[in-house]
Amino acid sequence: MLQITNLTYNAWGRAFLDNASVSLPPGAKVGLVGRNGIGKSTLFKLILGELQAGGDEITLPKTARVGSVDQEHPATPVSVLETILEADVERHTLMTRLETAEPEEMGEIWARLIEIDAEAAPAKASEILVGLGFSQEDLHRPMAHFSGGWRMRVALAAALFAEPDMLLLDEPTNYLDLEGALWLEARLKKYPATALIISHDRELLNGVCTHILHLSNRKLDLYTGDYDTFERTRAEKLRLLEANKVKQDAERAHLQKFIDRFKAKASKAAQAQSRVKRLEKMQRIELPPEERVAPFVLPSPEKPLPPPLIRLEKANVGYEPGKPILKNLNLRMDLDDRIGLLGVNGAGKSTFAKLIARALTIESGEFHRDGKMRVGWFHQHQIEAMDPEDTPLQIIRRAMPDASESSRRSRLAQFGLPFEKQETKVAALSGGERARLLLNLVAMDAPHILILDEPTNHLDIDSRGALLDALNQYTGAVILITHDRSLMELVADRLWLAADGTVKPFDGDMDDYARFVLERAKQGAKPGQLRDAPAEPEPPAAAPSPPTPAAKGKGPSASTLRHAAKRAEARMAELTAEIATLDQALAKAAVDDPGKLADLSRRRAAAQEALDAAEAEWLDAEEALAQVA
Repeated sequence: MLQITNLTYNAWGRAFLDNASVSLPPGAKVGLVGRNGIGKSTLFKLILGELQAGGDEITLPKTARVGSVDQEHPATPVSVLETILEADVERHTLMTRLETAEPEEMGEIWARLIEIDAEAAPAKASEILVGLGFSQEDLHRPMAHFSGGWRMRVALAAALFAEPDMLLLDEPTNYLDLEGALWLEARLKKYPATALIISHDRELLNGVCTHILHLSNRKLDLYTGDYDTFERTRAEKLRLLEANKVKQDAERAHLQKFIDRFKAKASKAAQAQSRVKRLEKMQRIELPPEERVAPFVLPSPEKPLPPPLIRLEKANVGYEPGKPILKNLNLRMDLDDRIGLLGVNGAGKSTFAKLIARALTIESGEFHRDGKMRVGWFHQHQIEAMDPEDTPLQIIRRAMPDASESSRRSRLAQFGLPFEKQETKVAALSGGERARLLLNLVAMDAPHILILDEPTNHLDIDSRGALLDALNQYTGAVILITHDRSLMELVADRLWLAADGTVKPFDGDMDDYARFVLERAKQGAKPGQLRDAPAEPEPPAAAPSPPTPAAKGKGPSASTLRHAAKRAEARMAELTAEIATLDQALAKAAVDDPGKLADLSRRRAAAQEALDAAEAEWLDAEEALAQVA
C-alpha cells in the first residue's frame, strides 16, 4: 500500500530520516513507534504531502484515498451528525444534487445511493459518534456548542466514517477517555483498509496492530506482530548485534596486531598488506545509541496514617448549592489502596478528584479524613495552564524556596531535565518534559494519596514504563484516571465507577468493563434515516447494567489471572530475597552465635514453605491464563 524508498529528510537544523525504506502491505494495521521527538509526526506530514522530501521516495496507489486527523473540526452551525455525514464526499455530493436534480437525473442518483448503501450512513455515523462519547441529543447540536476536545473527537469520527484506503492516526487516544479508547480499539480491529497509527498506548498497539514500524536512528524497521512481539524481537536482534560486534572487534584487533607486527618485514609485507585491505573492507558494526529513560521520583510518606485515609458517608458534592454532581457517596479508602476510577466524560470523575484533593467541599453528608493527610494531585489541565515564559528552574525555585541553587538543579536533573533544559522556557519544552516536571512536582512532598488524572497523555511508552515502576515502589494510596488500559490494569487493584450521579465500586475487572462499554455503545446508537434527522431526537437508550463475574458463568478473566500471576511473582521475588538473607544469617550464626540457629532455621523453613505456595499459585495462574488465551 505504502512504499518508502531511500527517504532522506533534514529540516530545522536536524536530520529526521536518512535513506529510510519500508513497504507497508495492504490492509495492515501498523503502529508507528519511537521516542518522543524522533520524527513520527514529521513522517506523517511527508506522507500527506504537507512537507516535501524532494523526490518520489514516497509512493501510494494512484486511486488511494489518504485520511488523517490533524486538527479539530471548526465550530460551525452544522450539526455533529451532518458534519460526519459530509465526510463521505460522494454521498454528500449525491444528496446535494438530489435536491435540485431534474427528474431524468434522479433515477441515476438514487441508483448510485442504493449501490453505496447511503441509507445506512446515518446509523453508521451515529454508532461511531456514540462510541466516542456523544449522546443521542449531542448528535443534533451544532458544532459551535462543543469545546475543542470534543470537536477533535468529531474529526476522528469523520475519518473513521469516511474509511480512506490509508488512515493516519496521530495519538488518537490522547483526547479520549478510557471508554472512548476501548471503543476505538475495537473499531480499529475491524477497520477494512490500511491504518498507520502513532501511539504510546501499549494496549492499543497490542490489541490492534498486525505490524510495528520502528523509527530509530533515522531509519525505519518493520516488524510483524503486536508491540509485545516487537519488543521481544528487537531485544533478540540487539543481543545478536552485540554478540557479532564483540566477534568483529576481536577480529579487527587480531588483524591490526598482525599488521603492526609484520608491516615492516619484507617477507611478511604482502600478507600484512592483504590484512590492511581486509580491515578496510570490513563494515564496522555499530550499535544503536542507548535510549535511557530518566526515572520518576515519587517519594513515599514516611509515617503511615491510621486507617481509613478517607471515609465518605452519604456525601453530596457539586459546584452550586442545591445542585450536586455526585450524590450519596459511601466509600472508604485505606493507605495501600490503588483505585482505578472509571466513567465516561462528564460522569463526575474530575469532581470526585477535586473533592479528595479538597478543591471542593461536600454540601451534605460526612467526609472523614486525617488533618495531617497530604494529597498530590496531577491533572492534565495543569500542563495547559503553565506559563509559557516560565522555566523549570523558576518553577522549582518557587517549590523549594529555602533550598540552595545546586539542590534545585540536582532535583530537576532527578526529574529527567538535564542542565541545558533547566533554563529553557516552558513553551520550548516538549509535552513529555512538561508532564514529567509536573508529575514529579506534585509528588515532591511525599503525599499519602496521589491523584493522577490522565498522567500519560504526553509520555512515550518507555516513560510510561518508568512511571509504572515508580508507582509500584510508592507505598501511598493512588486514585488513577486514565485512558491507558495497560497502566490501569497494572496499577489498580480496585475499580470504582462514576455513573448515574454517584461513585460506586465496580464488580468486575477491566475485561468486564470493556464488554460493558462496547455493549453500551451498541445500544446507544439508533438507526438513522436517509434524509434529514428529526428535529427532536428520541431519548437515549438506557445503558445496560455493568456485568458481574457471577452473571457470566465463566472462570476468571485473562485480566484477573494476569493480576494473580503478577502478585504471585512479586511474592516469589520477595521470599527468594528473604531466604537468601536468612541463609547468610545461618552461615554467620553457625560460627558466631549457635544459639540463633534454631530460630533462623524455623524462619527459613517457613519462608521456603511460603515460597513453594507462591510458586504453586503462580503456576496455576499461568496455566489458566494459557487456556484463556
